[in-house]
Amino acid sequence: MAQPLMPHATASWLVDNTALSFTQIADFCGLHILEVQAMADDTATTKLTGRDPIRAGELTHEEIEKGQADPDYELKMIKAPEAVTRTKGPRYTPVSKRQDKPDGIAWLIKNHPELSDGQIGKLIGTTRTTIGAIKDRTHWNMANIQPKDPVTLGLTTQRELDAAVAKAAKKAGTDAVKPDATIEHDREALITQLRQERETAAREAEEALAAEEAAANGEDISDEIVPGIKDPFKH
Repeated sequence: MAQPLMPHATASWLVDNTALSFTQIADFCGLHILEVQAMADDTATTKLTGRDPIRAGELTHEEIEKGQADPDYELKMIKAPEAVTRTKGPRYTPVSKRQDKPDGIAWLIKNHPELSDGQIGKLIGTTRTTIGAIKDRTHWNMANIQPKDPVTLGLTTQRELDAAVAKAAKKAGTDAVKPDATIEHDREALITQLRQERETAAREAEEALAAEEAAANGEDISDEIVPGIKDPFKH
């Protein structure tokens, strides 16, 4: 079922201006009935300015009257709100998040140097001038810029970031980097050393256990050769 463009604001208006039941309002706006109840009781966490669905062309007076006359009547939207489409040009960033842009840019420059200024600009929704200023450390607020993940800041999505990084790596020919032979050799040497140490420790543990069992059984182990132990009775 289609929902109003601003469901919470619409629900607030319907609560204040109609005699519709909470269930009808909740169903029409796609909300939980307890959310509508909170609006009616003025206990909602945020006080919203009501949005008139009649003026918005989403409901008519006749439709509201039908709902007020029959509590079981389901309100029908006159027309669905137009879907918000992405237009060409810089990414729109809410005002509350614009101050986080420099931090996101700094993070991308530090962690993904393979990204071009154009890619960073598309991800963050910023200009090449701003990116250049942060790279050159000439940005007016450079002292307060702290690199922060732009995905965590809500400036872009993980999918978009991964796609941009993959594209940049492919363009640079770094998507199939060969492992360093020296590192691989050191790794094999370390594995061999650890394996030898483990085998030596296991052998010594077995010899010590055998000696303890022999002593517990009263066996004479004075003639046995135990590594590192000299028989005091032999000259």
